Amino acid sequence: MRMRGHQWLRKTLSRAYYCTFSSSFPLKHVTQSNFESAVADLKTHLKAADFVAIDLEMTGVTSAPWRESMEFDRFDVKYLKVKDSAEKFAVVQLGVCPFRWDPLRLSFIAHPHNFFIFPRQEVPIDSSSYEFLCQTTSIDFLAKYHFDFNACIRQGVSYLSRGQEDEALRRLNLRYENELSEQARDVPLVSITDILFSERMKNRLREWRDGLLKDTSGGSQLEGSFLNDSNQQFQNIFYKMRPALSLNGFTSHQLRLIQSVTKKHFKDLASVRVEGESSRSQQLVVYTDSESDRDLLKKEVMDDYRRQAEMKIKAAIGFRHVIDLLSSEKKLIVGHNCFLDLAHIHSKFLGPLPLEAEEFVYSVNKCFPYIIDTKILLNTNNILKQRMKKSKTSLSSAFLSLCPQIAFASKESCNLTFSSSVKVEVQVDDTRSSSWISGVKHEAGYDAFMTGCVFAQACNLLGIDFKLYSPSENLACNERLQKHANLLYLSWINGDIIDLSTGHRTAESLRCRDLKKSQTGILFENIVLIWGFPSKLKTSVIKDRISKVFGPTSVTSICRLDETAVLVQFSKLKLVADFLVVKETLERSNDAFSVLHPLSTILEGGNTCAASYEAYKDICSSPISKLLFADQAEAVGIRWKTKLVERTEELETEEQDNFHEENAANTVSVYVEQN
Repeated sequence: MRMRGHQWLRKTLSRAYYCTFSSSFPLKHVTQSNFESAVADLKTHLKAADFVAIDLEMTGVTSAPWRESMEFDRFDVKYLKVKDSAEKFAVVQLGVCPFRWDPLRLSFIAHPHNFFIFPRQEVPIDSSSYEFLCQTTSIDFLAKYHFDFNACIRQGVSYLSRGQEDEALRRLNLRYENELSEQARDVPLVSITDILFSERMKNRLREWRDGLLKDTSGGSQLEGSFLNDSNQQFQNIFYKMRPALSLNGFTSHQLRLIQSVTKKHFKDLASVRVEGESSRSQQLVVYTDSESDRDLLKKEVMDDYRRQAEMKIKAAIGFRHVIDLLSSEKKLIVGHNCFLDLAHIHSKFLGPLPLEAEEFVYSVNKCFPYIIDTKILLNTNNILKQRMKKSKTSLSSAFLSLCPQIAFASKESCNLTFSSSVKVEVQVDDTRSSSWISGVKHEAGYDAFMTGCVFAQACNLLGIDFKLYSPSENLACNERLQKHANLLYLSWINGDIIDLSTGHRTAESLRCRDLKKSQTGILFENIVLIWGFPSKLKTSVIKDRISKVFGPTSVTSICRLDETAVLVQFSKLKLVADFLVVKETLERSNDAFSVLHPLSTILEGGNTCAASYEAYKDICSSPISKLLFADQAEAVGIRWKTKLVERTEELETEEQDNFHEENAANTVSVYVEQN
């Protein structure tokens, strides 16, 4: 009977998936054209929200195969790999979905927003333009799910991070000061050409100024004499209710000479540079009534310039307005396996990522004081683990397992009945809906919606009764959620979790339930990094050769980074130093014994390098990303072949080091004698 029930449920869900509904999933797509109005609406929804779900779509995840998450990645190395990913790849979509509990309808109201983002440089921050990597698998993945690349590139909302805004304002202030100092500086006449040009300009400006004073009818004679110029270098205009000459077709050096002539010979003329049409600067010579009027004009011009530049910078902030809203409202942020998402948000919209994970989480916590990761929630709470049973904790799997009535939307037409579930309705603009076609997975707005639904249902299963919920409550402070709040997976493979509130890792790693027992108990101080060995060398061969020298139980496990590098974990800390000393001794020797040594297979070719785990961290911290790890190490600038472990114990002396070298040399001769 139980088996037949499961078969009925599978068939029913299958039919539900292929049901045809009257409307598609209501999702608000946001581009440049509707960004301002969308942000205004979002601000209202955020103020009323009980929590906000987010999701990102990126152009890639790893810049090299060895930068993927590995079993032997320590928490600080894992952070460095995430940091590299967030710095090198672009965010092309960001989903923001506020959820508000409606006590009258006994339902959550979701407002899913799907923002298209593109890093367009709209204000000069430095001489370079934005660059980012695209991972072919990621781009192909987005294309598979019908990602609109045209909407992203042509209409995607650009942005400035807080750090970039500060840098743009700093450059603006510097340019403002340079402009003032340039106006005060005379240009030396170093050539006969400069002297003749300056004298000619002085005569032309005097002619124009005298014409203004004599011709009370508006200077028609003067206008004709200047405008009939064949190259139209001088044009009569009015600027701020004052007569002015617009200078066209001059080089920057000539304009500086004209500025110097104006300042030196005409107290009632002012040379100013203003922003013209299409943001092109325009050089003017303006007639002023007095010296004080001239000073006033220059101040007005500089204030206008500064104001316009500040407006451009503010306008270029773009999508970061959304991040600032999320931060200022201090709402509970919900994501699914969102460590990388938060790293991207920090890198793109806050500022450069810190070098240490602890500094990163402190900065994130300062901006977003309440965060819950549904991946952690599903893997660490016994009630939810029991409900999920053996289902995977990917977002789509969790959504189908916990929220089938939402995933298949129209319960009535598909005859699905699920008890004790939280209702969710979707509202876009003024239209509210509770029936739709299932949305497109891996579209950021829909994934954010799924994340929020999973969280709402998880809260319900944890015993949070939303019927008794008060809008004045802070859901993040609910006692049933407290032990799950502000925790992020640093390493999903190893189960390392870091607390955003303290910056510390949890006392006990909350490991993935599918993690094999063999993956537990990694001792990073017992690990040696080996790279540059012959590319065809198999992992089993490496383990066999090392075990023949140091014993059958000397190697606990090996993690392959790529075809050029491995991480070897020894059973004892002492074996790390012994291996490094033996390797260095063998490479210094050039006799028959060293050729017959088991490690000679690993050292063949003369390019093999080895070091302790800290070298692995140093190499991962470099912004360089070569395809092969051996090439990466060389590009980082490592010149040594063997990095011996630094000994800090007081009892270890130079004599003891010599003993290790002698002992290592003896292993060569002993092995040869035995074989």
